[in-house]
Amino acid sequence: MSSPVVLRRVGRAAQPLLWIGPAIALIAVVVLWPVVVMFRTSFQHISPDGYVLGSAGGKNYSNLFDEPDLSAVLIRTAVWVVVVVTVTMAISLAIAQLFNQRFPGRRVARWALIAPWAASVMMTALIFRRALDAGSGVINVLLHDMGIVKHFNSNQADWLGRQWSALVWMMVVAIFVSVPFSTYALLAGLQTIPSDVYEAARIDGASKWQIYRAITLPLLRPAFLVATLINVINVFNSFPIIWEMTRGAPAHETATTTVFMFQLKQSYIGESASLSVLNFGLVIIVVLLFLRATRWREQVS
Repeated sequence: MSSPVVLRRVGRAAQPLLWIGPAIALIAVVVLWPVVVMFRTSFQHISPDGYVLGSAGGKNYSNLFDEPDLSAVLIRTAVWVVVVVTVTMAISLAIAQLFNQRFPGRRVARWALIAPWAASVMMTALIFRRALDAGSGVINVLLHDMGIVKHFNSNQADWLGRQWSALVWMMVVAIFVSVPFSTYALLAGLQTIPSDVYEAARIDGASKWQIYRAITLPLLRPAFLVATLINVINVFNSFPIIWEMTRGAPAHETATTTVFMFQLKQSYIGESASLSVLNFGLVIIVVLLFLRATRWREQVS
């Protein structure tokens, strides 16, 4: 085979790389390389100021599992993910169905829903933290006027100073910033359902509930699964909301794994990296279990 023919074949085979090459390079630099560094760091002994002092073997992992707060952090993370994702998807489903109907001002309402999504998550968390200030926060002022909060600067008004009230408010913020994406994902799914299917069902005498249960929900399932999966990953790795509102305080009582990881980094970089590896593994396991439980292959086949 002559060399020009070989070169032409090689050139044709390499053409797709012109299109997918930048994406592969971006994934390698932004995703794969940090994962490699994370794994390597988890087995190193690193001083608090960042100097590598040698290999630590598995000591970082043993120290991590000896942390007295780790089990509580893992449980809190699970509660955080389940509550935020469940409530987000329920609210998003209701809003998506509303926005799928025709009503005056629908376009303006859709635009308004983008605001929490378009705004910086950190900025949103800071606004809520100021609004919940025990002395002059607008939420406490409103609750005081309603007679729910009796005195400013009291324990009753210190929503972010107590574990469970702080968790509830942080979940409210997480749901607030998660609903827009989920709503638009479900709305896109609703709008792909052919109107002919609904018309045929109505002609056959099906009730609204029967149509919703037998047509809307099954055909909406792929969009619902995608939105849920993305929410699980985002909420599991959520950092700005918790960090800006409580810093994980009091102590580590409002910290999830991502925040606890950052807290450990202040003094124990190698141990923090080992928690990063654990967190990475947990995300992979959760995603795989979710895909298995929802029989994802049946949705894309």
